[in-house]
Amino acid sequence: MGILSGLKILDFSTLLPGPFATMMLADMGAEVLKIESPNREDLLKYDGPMDGEVSATFAHLNRSKRSLALDLKRAESIEIVYQLIKEYDIVVEQFRPGVMHKLGIGYEKLKEINPAIIFCSITGYGQTGPLRNQAGHDINYLSLAGVSSYSFRKGQTPVPAGVQVADLAGGSMPAVIGILAAVYNRQKTSEGQHIDISLTDVSFSLNALYGPSFLVGGIEPTAESLLLNGGSFYDYYETRDNRYISVGSLEPQFQKMLCELLGDPGLFKLSSSENRVDQLAFKEKLIKTFKEKTLDEWNSILKNGFNGCVEPVLNFSEAVEHPHIKARELVVSVPKYDEGIQKQIAFPIKFSTQPGEYRFAGVQTGTHTNEILEELGFDSETIKSLKEKGIFGSIKQIENSK
Repeated sequence: MGILSGLKILDFSTLLPGPFATMMLADMGAEVLKIESPNREDLLKYDGPMDGEVSATFAHLNRSKRSLALDLKRAESIEIVYQLIKEYDIVVEQFRPGVMHKLGIGYEKLKEINPAIIFCSITGYGQTGPLRNQAGHDINYLSLAGVSSYSFRKGQTPVPAGVQVADLAGGSMPAVIGILAAVYNRQKTSEGQHIDISLTDVSFSLNALYGPSFLVGGIEPTAESLLLNGGSFYDYYETRDNRYISVGSLEPQFQKMLCELLGDPGLFKLSSSENRVDQLAFKEKLIKTFKEKTLDEWNSILKNGFNGCVEPVLNFSEAVEHPHIKARELVVSVPKYDEGIQKQIAFPIKFSTQPGEYRFAGVQTGTHTNEILEELGFDSETIKSLKEKGIFGSIKQIENSK
């Protein structure tokens, strides 16, 4: 039994922000039922490599979630949602503002059926404002939030981040926080909630260190000019074999260790100086010194008890094999729905009594359609009739999902 056992969630989301959020909730024990269109495929479903009927990425993001195929443009499908909402009292949706309302399953309508409903909407720009209906992706939200403007090297162009910062930090994480806060409030008041998550809003809030400097002092954050964006020796340094080392030795005690690592304790005067010329001179020393050895040679040195915030930049394949990643059990074996297992990234939060749980890897659209309808009390003849009407997709699609 997971720590969120008892929570029942209807998930109408696709791609990354919503599915990652509901995956985390499922990992903590919530029961998640994914409502999927039989006519419009999630783009991640076939974004290889494939492992069976779905991609490895789709199977990861949708683990432990049952799947019900419904054509939401059909009245019969909406009636099924109305029945589900009596029991599944949390909704996560990722349509553009107003779409759920037009379908007849918006917050106000579902609130009539279940006044305690918690309805979480995840969008790029939020439910209000001039851009509410604007299309966008991770890179656009970070751009408008001001984050991209100082996240690159001076004289160069902004670089897309390796992970989707706005989608995950701006969408998935606050959605989980908002839902759990709403659940807590509901326990006290019996009231439901409509949660408006805007990836741009939260991305804007990520300017937590340098935004206040502008708002109070008018200091514009710019590329490679700040303590943590390459404007100091806090940075990445190339090794002789064209790999990289990260140096985060900001505090005085770590600076001293770093200077000793470089073989010159006297460099501490430069590293700790507030003079810009001295700081640049120290950084040049780091650039030159780290270039003298390969990454393996530096790793050998760092393993000798060094604890001064210097670490190698690992490839993902190397990170998977790192002793700390292994010790923290961050790669797990998740059973596939039919047979076999799939290696996946683990739920990252450690609870002392109720660890994350993984029921099965994500499945093809509609895998649990019959099962869910039978739980709602539909008999076999009614289910057959709905299938013939195409409520769950074409006959061919239904057969392919078995």
